[in-house]
Order: sequence, then C-alpha cells, then structure tokens
Amino acid sequence: MTPDPSVRHAAELIRAGRLVAFPTETVYGLGANAMDPDAVARIFAAKGRPHTSPLIVHVDSIEMARSLASHWSAAADLLARRYWPGPLTLVVPKHPSIPDIVTAGLPTVGLRMPAHPLALELIRAAGVPIAGPSANRFTELSPTAVAHIPESLADYTLDGGPARVGIESTVLSLVDAPTLLRPGVISITELAALIGPILLAAAPAEGAHAAPGMHARHYRPATPLYLDTTPRAGKGVVLRMGQEMPADPQPYAAVLYETLHRLDTQSLDWIAIEPPPNTPEWAGILDRLRRAVA
Repeated sequence: MTPDPSVRHAAELIRAGRLVAFPTETVYGLGANAMDPDAVARIFAAKGRPHTSPLIVHVDSIEMARSLASHWSAAADLLARRYWPGPLTLVVPKHPSIPDIVTAGLPTVGLRMPAHPLALELIRAAGVPIAGPSANRFTELSPTAVAHIPESLADYTLDGGPARVGIESTVLSLVDAPTLLRPGVISITELAALIGPILLAAAPAEGAHAAPGMHARHYRPATPLYLDTTPRAGKGVVLRMGQEMPADPQPYAAVLYETLHRLDTQSLDWIAIEPPPNTPEWAGILDRLRRAVA
C-alpha cells in the first residue's frame, strides 16, 4: 500500500538524517534513523538530553527487532508476541550494527513496536528502525498532542492526533534476570504472570542509565507541582482522584500530561495532585508524578 504523502515526506527526511516528530500511542516521539549516528546526535542536541540516557529504538515487526538484537530470548519472543504492537519496551543485548550513541555506550538496546498506524507506516516507509525519545526538551512534560511539541524541535511533525495511552512505555530488561526499569500501563504483575518473577531496578549510579526515564527529575510541567492536596498561597489548583482526575489508572494516564500541559497555560503559581495508590496498576503514573516533583 502506498504511504500517505505526509508519511512519505517524513520518511524521506528520516532517510536524509533529519528529525521528525511522530505519533505513538504513548506520547509523541522525536525520531531519527537509528543506524545513523550523526542523525541520532541531533536528537540529543535538540532535546538537551545527556548522552548517558539511551534511546528507545522503534521497529515495525518482531523480525526487525530480532535483527537488532545479538540474542533474542524465548521470553522476549513471548512478550513481543503478547504485547506488540503496544506500550512495552524490551531491553535486550544489542547487535553490533547499532551505533553506541543510541545505547549510551551500553551493550544493550531498548526495542519497541508502537501501536499507532502512522508510526508503523513511517518505519516501513523509511525502511530503517527509528530512534525516538519523547518530543520534548529534556526533563519537561512529554507531548501527547502536536500542540505540546516545542517549536522548531523537529524538522517536520507528523500529526496523528492525541495519544491514547498518555504516558511512556513500560521498560523491561531481559538481560540476566528480568528487571523492571520503568513502570508503565502494563504492570509488573501482568508481566510476571507470563514470564515469572521480575526484579525492580535500583536507582542508577553515575554513568549510563539502563533505560530512559530513570533520572530523578523528569516529566516536569513549568508550574511547580506538589504531590498532595494542600492549598498554597497564590493561584493554584488541586487535582483529586475521582473528581478532577479519573479514578482508574488507564483513563488517568491518558489525560495526565494533557491536563498538566493545559494547566501550564493558565499562569498558575502551583498545582497539587492527590497521590494515587501505591499499587502495581498505578506504578507508572506514580513514578511520573514523583519525578515531576523531584
């Protein structure tokens, strides 16, 4: 099938080493040819992202993922067949063809097959895997709509409408013992039911991080954010579960960043959010909120 003209144009830019903001079901990504180290370097420069934070590589099939791994385990195959396309990133031993800049010099790579038709069409049209962190400045709120993407961040933006998941993917390492590196909407309980016990990653020490999203400070709105329901001096808003925010984790995740982006336009002095439950189903949301207030 012939790609949409906007996708064809975006794919041409990717092949030419340029940056394209593209939609996924989680958040919008800032994409470049993952096999072109100069193009990947432009991602780090545009975002102000430290080179110690590796990039997730987006693929259009399990076959492409296998070609980028030096070892593709039975667990990786099981999880990919169950959750791809979808909001799960698998960290596996990388193939030597992947540039070191993509993986922060680590011998592993995070791979994901996104569940957005335009993202998959873009990868297929470009004919290369696409390295794609969120399309924002480093530590700022991730974009879930085109309007949230900073001006001039990308050479071109592919509009796929609002992201339906709303927070970044779950990241699971399958190197040595399975380890949850970043929680998301797919919970550790759900993953463990398929592959057995899963460890929780410790806070990273100095040097390269095993996955993106592990910095203590991340996902921050411009307005000061507090993880409580205490009113403060000045103009602010309190977001309570079951009132201003949904009471269930998946619809909550879907509107979290959009809500914070919208409140950032209202010249508030503060935003206070009621902490969600500390349970596996809410772990991805609680992780984002804790890093946003750090």
